[in-house]
Amino acid sequence: MDSFTPKILTTMREGYDFSLYKADAIAGLTVAIVALPLSMALAIASGASPDKGLVTAIIAGFLISFFGGSRVQVGGPTGAFVVVVFNVIAQHGYDGLLIATLMAGLILIAAGVFRIGRLIKFIPHPVVTGFTAGIAVIIASSQVKDFLGLSLENVPSEFVPKWQAYAGAIASVHIATVLVGLGALAVIVALRRFAPKLPGFLIALILTAAVVAFLGLPVDTIGTRFPDMASTIPMPSLPAISWARMVELLPSAFTIAFLAGIEALLSAVVADGMTGSRHRSNQELIGQGIANLGSVAFGGLPATGAIARTATNIKAGAKTPVAGMMHALFILIFVLFASDLMAYVPMAALAAILFVVAWGMCEIDRFIALLRMPNSDRAVLLLTFGLTILVDLTVAIGVGVTLASLLFMARMSETVLLDNGNAADDDDEFHRDELDQRDDLPKGVEVFRISGPVFFGVAGELLDAMRKIGRTPKVIILRMRLVPMLDASGVTMIEEFIEQARVSGAKIILSGVQHQPKEMLVRVGLSGDHAGVFFETDYVAALNLARQLSTITLH
Repeated sequence: MDSFTPKILTTMREGYDFSLYKADAIAGLTVAIVALPLSMALAIASGASPDKGLVTAIIAGFLISFFGGSRVQVGGPTGAFVVVVFNVIAQHGYDGLLIATLMAGLILIAAGVFRIGRLIKFIPHPVVTGFTAGIAVIIASSQVKDFLGLSLENVPSEFVPKWQAYAGAIASVHIATVLVGLGALAVIVALRRFAPKLPGFLIALILTAAVVAFLGLPVDTIGTRFPDMASTIPMPSLPAISWARMVELLPSAFTIAFLAGIEALLSAVVADGMTGSRHRSNQELIGQGIANLGSVAFGGLPATGAIARTATNIKAGAKTPVAGMMHALFILIFVLFASDLMAYVPMAALAAILFVVAWGMCEIDRFIALLRMPNSDRAVLLLTFGLTILVDLTVAIGVGVTLASLLFMARMSETVLLDNGNAADDDDEFHRDELDQRDDLPKGVEVFRISGPVFFGVAGELLDAMRKIGRTPKVIILRMRLVPMLDASGVTMIEEFIEQARVSGAKIILSGVQHQPKEMLVRVGLSGDHAGVFFETDYVAALNLARQLSTITLH
């Protein structure tokens, strides 16, 4: 049951002393300084108020570390959710987002309980990179209004109409706002280059807020945009839930759960690589689910593991999940005792932060590297990227995964070999003991050798090969020692093959069948000598049996 044990329990059993606490506390404070402005910026980009992002970082951030399966995972609101959250709020209201997040939390818990964590890693990289880059473009696009200070009341949510609206309002660019945004961007970029250990986001916010307040610049700030923003943690409550609302929001819930699971496990894998530890994927999903339920209870946003914040946590010296819990507590302290200062933060500075976040999400080097891959991978990448921007994230993921799966099966089908006359390769160690399957073949006996997994993508090839023979043999040997896997379609194909042979009066000998394929065949009744089907352990035994059967048949 260790796979379902939170890492916090494991680390406590190993022994926890003041030196570990000190390292975790310093790391937690470092991450909190990074997460503070980021949580506000992501909440605003999602169509919510900045306090919602802070509540999410506090509640979900604490619970992800407490219940999760990674030693150093740090969670909270992330850029991956911005598009989904914005659309859900726009279409269903904030209470609709809470219901969708609640269901997503339950889905994540169920996914962990049923051990689905290991399956998420099979999502193809072109799909992940494509929708991540697409989300980055959408995030950056959503910040143009605040960065330029455009006079627009209602900005369209769709990508193309949004840019058409920007073009129509270009004459309203506010110079002071642009200068503040450029100043924040310059500070962040400069600190990342020359002093990467300093909290660039927070320093940029402090400097720009000070300049705006000192000079009295007429720019939009958090205080002017959100004058009624709460400065305390709300009491727990749940939205009004009905069956109709749940059905209506189920697709959004699955999207949120999928994104949370993908990003959390990717972040955990990155953390493993940096620390040499090993996360528990199913417990991590359970922890993410509990954290999202907790976030909903306090009116927060969807949350997941954050790769950048997790990496910052590790570099700052985090040793155990206590560091992630401390990060949440430090943000709570700031909200309770310094929330009035947030009113001076310019919206253009938050937009600059999100530009930097979007650039990091693009993973431009990996994107370019995938463009150099074969046409199939390039097509999946560009299609997912384009659909994310122009249509919908859910559609992009569905189409991307489906196309990637179909292309993978097409490539796999090319690796499956079916022959009825080639000798074994003496230079191949695995085939060295194989006999030439045509040597001493009795009259009226035909032999086929199948190499590779037989699934629905290649299931028809055996039937086609039999039709091309042009004659019906009395005995057919199917050599299956090199078939590691047989799926339902493969079983159906072999059943059809046997049925055709039976109608033609031929008998079938299956040679060297491995455990999984044999188990599949036995399940549908193809065992022993049922319906003229015989199993032999190797080709020599199959050849001897074929001689006997062909003699009986011929006489």
